[in-house]
Amino acid sequence: MLFSLSRLCAAALVFAAGAACAQQPETVRVDYLHSGNALHDQYALEQVVIEPLAWPGDLSQALDNTNRGQNRVEVVDAKTGDLLYSRGFSTIFGEWRTTEEANRMNRGFQESVRFPKFAKPVRVRILKRDERNEFSVVWSVDVDPDAQEVVKKQAAAPAKPIPIRVNGPSPQKVDLLVMGDGYTARDMKKFEADARRLADYLFTVSPFKERAKDFNVWALAVPTEKSGITRPSTGVHNPSALGTRYDIFGSERYVLTLDNRALRDIAQHAPYEFIEILVNNETYGGGGIFGQFSTAAAGNDWANYLFVHEFGHHFAGLADEYYTSPVSYQSTGARMEPWEPNVTALRDPSKLKWKKHVKDGTPLPTAWPKAEFEEASRAYQKRRAALREANRPESEMSALFREDLRFNDKLFAASPNRHVVGAFEGANYEAKGFYRAEMQCLMFDRSEKFCNACSDGVAEIIDLYSRPGIAK
Repeated sequence: MLFSLSRLCAAALVFAAGAACAQQPETVRVDYLHSGNALHDQYALEQVVIEPLAWPGDLSQALDNTNRGQNRVEVVDAKTGDLLYSRGFSTIFGEWRTTEEANRMNRGFQESVRFPKFAKPVRVRILKRDERNEFSVVWSVDVDPDAQEVVKKQAAAPAKPIPIRVNGPSPQKVDLLVMGDGYTARDMKKFEADARRLADYLFTVSPFKERAKDFNVWALAVPTEKSGITRPSTGVHNPSALGTRYDIFGSERYVLTLDNRALRDIAQHAPYEFIEILVNNETYGGGGIFGQFSTAAAGNDWANYLFVHEFGHHFAGLADEYYTSPVSYQSTGARMEPWEPNVTALRDPSKLKWKKHVKDGTPLPTAWPKAEFEEASRAYQKRRAALREANRPESEMSALFREDLRFNDKLFAASPNRHVVGAFEGANYEAKGFYRAEMQCLMFDRSEKFCNACSDGVAEIIDLYSRPGIAK
């Protein structure tokens, strides 16, 4: 049975008195195809959908001023051009175009943008950062949500959303939807337990810990025939509702779904602004795309870390601060200032993004035991690759990760800049030319805390989607 808007409002009322779902406009979704190669890309409209549930967001915070993302969606009045809604985001296509494959072939990827329905036709514009790192329009389409071709009736929900944490009406809160893939009908209790366990852990990590009341968390999973998701490198192919799989872009630990339509068609039956997909696997892996979704292997020993690290990418657009692990990304050698809040090219130290945390007199760049770290990391990466090549038990990989973290902790503890906020060279997959704010961070290795730059980046997005101080 369809888990309707009225039932979701009723659920919210049970957990948070005063829910005002009825005042919210409908949710419009524009599905389109984004295709091309490393040099060129193009867009084509697939469909416009009115989703089953009302818009979950705060209408008073319709405009995004955080300057995050490789792309930006703008919804403007079709007649006047007045800006009505905007959000930054990134895409899987944007990552793929940095791979070697994009230099020799074209590919297409499904994408979507969602926004509240306005009482007039609108123009939806997709913007992309240009060579100046500024946004410019690359595609636009006129949308009349009341047009005959708009899809207005949806199939019944394939599964019922589970309220994990409900602290108030959706427009006043950040709505996080935890989805499951690779869970059979017999695994549904396990899925709910995994969702609760990992959501609980998220709110032990600052600044999520201090802002826990600003979130609602829902869980939703469509059962699969077999436990676990597809992992092509080992010959495992398990069909699933979301199509999540390992080995994305040739990286054995990179987990994403390329079936955006399936993801959105299922997710639309729960209130959400952010999605984390739990895969029912023990093998280490995950992924995160800003403004799209993140993934984590729920059965891995490092599931807590994976959940928070990948959510950091998806939720706040945090960059990876590590640079010695193999990735599919192909460096261009360019050192444009990154848009991500936690890394910098340090072109102008006086304008450092996290300057407020830097004490007077701190050298920029800031010294750290970089050579010793890199020497140990090269040996560690060889051992890691050998374990995967030999298909050794996951427990051996987990033991190696623990050993690596212990080495880092010991090495960094002896450094005089261990707890200094500065500019430490080595970040954003590059050994030189990019810098991170602190020596150690949850986005650098498998430690348990965000650095100050990351914490600020997370808090800014929480502020964009919630009304602080309003709780049940």
